[in-house]
Amino acid sequence: MALSKIILAGAAAALMACSQAAATDLAIVHGAVGKDQDVLRAALDRFEAETGNTVEIVSMPERTTDQFAQFKLWLAAGSKDIDVYRLDVIWAPQIAEHFIDLKDATSDIIDQYVPAAVESQTVDGKLVALPMFLGAPALYYRADLLEKYGKPVPETWEELTATAKEIMDGERAEGDEDMWGYVFQGAAYEGLTCNAMEWIASSGGGHVVEADGSISVNNENAAKAIDLAASWVGTIAPEGVLNYAEEDARGVFQSGNAVFMRNWNYAYALVNGDDSPVKGKVDVAVLPSGGAEMAPASTLGGSHLAVSKYSEHQKEAIELVRFLNDFDSQKARAIDSSRPATLLSVYDDAEVGAEQPFIPLWKPVVENALPRPSAATRKSYNEVSSEIWTAVHDTLSGKGDAKANLAKLNARLERLRGNGW
Repeated sequence: MALSKIILAGAAAALMACSQAAATDLAIVHGAVGKDQDVLRAALDRFEAETGNTVEIVSMPERTTDQFAQFKLWLAAGSKDIDVYRLDVIWAPQIAEHFIDLKDATSDIIDQYVPAAVESQTVDGKLVALPMFLGAPALYYRADLLEKYGKPVPETWEELTATAKEIMDGERAEGDEDMWGYVFQGAAYEGLTCNAMEWIASSGGGHVVEADGSISVNNENAAKAIDLAASWVGTIAPEGVLNYAEEDARGVFQSGNAVFMRNWNYAYALVNGDDSPVKGKVDVAVLPSGGAEMAPASTLGGSHLAVSKYSEHQKEAIELVRFLNDFDSQKARAIDSSRPATLLSVYDDAEVGAEQPFIPLWKPVVENALPRPSAATRKSYNEVSSEIWTAVHDTLSGKGDAKANLAKLNARLERLRGNGW
């Protein structure tokens, strides 16, 4: 072999060896519903092609309550197996100490993000996670059925109750025995806390725990809102709603068996997908309120990306977090899985508006969404939420009325506060 060929072959081998040595294997833990996993994998494929690094998705159960329990086990053990965590919007105050501060690493881009999202991930001046996508639930409705029965989109919970029953009864009389009026997340988990807070806040009942840590749940308006919700079970909502999470509700609605549904934004891309039996028949509106003089409430949701302080590849993990939250990734996520962006510029993109018309309209809803009391209760939030969903689930299940159960909830929250949340 000619000397020049030997040198070239040796150089190529050296470059390949360097490239292989430089490659980093990362892991991201990612709870998902709907198209989340597929959209993430597509973004990771681009990241891998551009950087040479590889990223494994560690999948999690659908319910955030189950995810959080597993996350705490990994973090308490100082696990090096996970580099990037997808965190629910409420978790930062509870587990901030396990993640690096992203403030310096994102100082050149952070002013491009929705301020409320950044604030939700800032704990004692530390940016725990870079906002990935936001959420604020919508009222999904069968536009074709409202038109058929000459009904407007309900603006109050009482109107929803009446309209749902009238259309449900009408459709059943015509032979559709599987039709229900309203489906939501009624299982005993974080999703029910979100629903309950919306019912209560939109009815003038406060925020269960206020921003200053005071407990406000034990009042007449809150009890009235929860009692109304309890009246839905077995009438306009199936008994099974007591075990529904997000995907359970979507399954019923998307199969054509419900008039109304409360769900997060991800469901929009699915119910209007090409394989959906209700494609072209569904529209969305803001959730109802408790009365004409009251404002609707949608819980602030979303997921954000944090880098574990136990990761052995923090530099590459930060690069991944930035990549997954850049304009191209957020635009693709908005179009493909109808997830509202955290980058302000995405809401003004013409293609996003054309493909997912509700997203530009949802910007003010997201910016004014109802926060859960995670900041006020900090590390006790998980216990606080568990007490909330237990009291509400008991009421929905017929185990006492709302007045009695909210009084018990108030006493339990007072005890938690007394222990120093």
